[in-house]
Amino acid sequence: MANNNSTQSGGIGLMGLLFIVFLVLKLIGVSAVAQWSWWWVTAPLWMPTTLILIGLGIYCICLVVKLIASKK
Repeated sequence: MANNNSTQSGGIGLMGLLFIVFLVLKLIGVSAVAQWSWWWVTAPLWMPTTLILIGLGIYCICLVVKLIASKK
């Protein structure tokens, strides 16, 4: 008998769910979300990537500063 151990992962995730909630609230005009800019409604989609890129940029700057300081 073959042992089929297959695991499936995925789904919408927390940020995807948050985006859908914000989108629905914006489109039906409920709550303060209706007054938000579309940038903030779509923020759960682009914000995690932006934060990672900012963190990597800060890390690279610190690394360069450390390399420059160690040569002096």
